[in-house]
Amino acid sequence: QVQLVESGGGLVQPGGSLRLSCTTSRITVSRYSMGWYRQAPGKQREWVAADTPGGITNYADFVKGRFTISRDNAKNTVYLQMNSLNLEDTAVYYCNTQPALLSWGQGAQVTVSS
Repeated sequence: QVQLVESGGGLVQPGGSLRLSCTTSRITVSRYSMGWYRQAPGKQREWVAADTPGGITNYADFVKGRFTISRDNAKNTVYLQMNSLNLEDTAVYYCNTQPALLSWGQGAQVTVSS
């Protein structure tokens, strides 16, 4: 049973932008803190950003000032706006609750390359 569906990934040049989306039919996102995570090739999955139901956001230092997490409760969707992308941002990006309580989705591949 698919619980989380990420979309919006792609190939982008350094300095470019992408917006990822995450939808779920498993939970009502307005009741949960939601997070974005990523896993680069050969590395462990790491936390990127989180957003509480009250709208408090937190970011990993390596994306602070470049990425923005948001949500649309009416659409039961969480977003990650990524600006000023660099080569080190190449990874598969996942969403989940914060902390992660659901089975992981397939993720969205983000490749930053010139």
